[in-house]
Amino acid sequence: MSTVVKAVLEGGPKDMPARIVPITPPGIELKVPFKGGYEHFKVTRKEQDTPEGRLPVYEWSSRTELAE
Repeated sequence: MSTVVKAVLEGGPKDMPARIVPITPPGIELKVPFKGGYEHFKVTRKEQDTPEGRLPVYEWSSRTELAE
């Protein structure tokens, strides 16, 4: 049975549709595609209780634009 590891995203654009996302592999920076670029989130030591259980928190750190 495969278990999907998820995390909570904190900070970044207010209009991002998902705040609980799958992470692969856990413990490294996340790069989430959003509106023609990527939102970058770094792992923290924090955890948050969610409807999906207690999850690690990743904080927004920067944005990069897609090259044209």
